[in-house]
Amino acid sequence: MTEDAERQARLAWFEQTCSNLHERLSPLTEGKPASYIPELATVDPDRFAIAAVTTDGEHIQVGDHGDAFTIQSISKLLLYGLALETHGREHVLERVGVAPTGDSFNAIVLDDEMNRAPNPMVNAGAIAVTDLVVGDGLDERVEEVRSMYERYLGRRPEIDRAVWESERATGNRNRAIAYLMLSRGIIRDRVEETLDLYFAQCSVLVTADDLATIGATIANHGVHPETGEQVVRSEVTRDLLTVALTCGMYDYAGEWAFSVGIPAKSGVGGGIVGILPGVGGLAVFSPRLDGHGNSVRGLRVFEELSQEFEMHLFHPDRPWRRAD
Repeated sequence: MTEDAERQARLAWFEQTCSNLHERLSPLTEGKPASYIPELATVDPDRFAIAAVTTDGEHIQVGDHGDAFTIQSISKLLLYGLALETHGREHVLERVGVAPTGDSFNAIVLDDEMNRAPNPMVNAGAIAVTDLVVGDGLDERVEEVRSMYERYLGRRPEIDRAVWESERATGNRNRAIAYLMLSRGIIRDRVEETLDLYFAQCSVLVTADDLATIGATIANHGVHPETGEQVVRSEVTRDLLTVALTCGMYDYAGEWAFSVGIPAKSGVGGGIVGILPGVGGLAVFSPRLDGHGNSVRGLRVFEELSQEFEMHLFHPDRPWRRAD
């Protein structure tokens, strides 16, 4: 069998495994959609998609892969990359560290010693990162964020206005975090504008295939697998992969790194994106969440695929790299 034929056979095996997982896990009814944002509580809890994109642009799609949902906290990873690109690592580190916390994503906790948010994947860090988005006023800054998404997605994404408004109306805990950071000099005195931008970035509509494409771009050293555009610098992708592995799955990050071992980011909209360096992106969408805010079916999919295909980043042989 030629190398290309062997690769296609492995992809076919992977696609069939995803299809089998989708069929087997679809009846799973554990967990429920996020309810603290009222608009998210109205989604169909049984939607379920698995998607993968390789670094050379092969797509695998199973289930409701074309259904749109809001990206939510997965945006934190992309905005962190934008901040690093715009301001450089040292400037960003003055405001946001990289230490896992073990606390919930919306904990009102800061790094007192360094006077900064603990990491960019919790809400405090994400708000501090959003404060770094350049632009004169909310509209201009929203367009800066949409332009960033466009480089990953190949289109300018829409914002779910109903979710944006719902987040704005119920975001008082995030306001408490932001005003605490203002009092400490971590963010600038435009708190409501920055919070509005934060709620907007979380309300961007994506599909599971979009998330897999984002993952493949980061996995490909920042080069889009289809357009060939350098979306984000390769040295920035190293930082994104690091914080995704250590902090990306909320306070479940340690267990995730141990059992799955794939840099990943989840969102309370039901999405999870995993990034396999040099190989591609893997995404799952299912709105039923566990107590950590992670998709229940999504966790099962990643756990089983990681074991089946030996995807753990620290697997001694890492045979999945042979798919390159």
